[in-house]
Amino acid sequence: MAPCRASGGRYPLTCCIPLPQRVGSWPAIFSDHYGVWFSDERHEWYGDDVGDPNSVVESTFWELVKNFDERLRDYSEIHFYHNPGLFHPLYRRLLKESGLRDRIVKITHLWDIV
Repeated sequence: MAPCRASGGRYPLTCCIPLPQRVGSWPAIFSDHYGVWFSDERHEWYGDDVGDPNSVVESTFWELVKNFDERLRDYSEIHFYHNPGLFHPLYRRLLKESGLRDRIVKITHLWDIV
């Protein structure tokens, strides 16, 4: 399943949109179940019982940080969609703990990257 078909639930995913491809980047999402998930990858759908950011234990959190850093290490700038009203503490902590934190730019609108 493509990541753009996996959205829904309390924290909707923003991904798989044509705009980032036009500006020379590769769209991806961060999943609290799969980690970084590029738009050309396929994974099985999962429900809130599996991908609940409130249920991520400490060891899984550090695996997700490692996945994030390894999968995105070749990018000089990482745009991370940030909805201030729905930004889960797990994602806030991920951005703080990532070894790539100096490359991360939080965006709230797609026009922020054009």
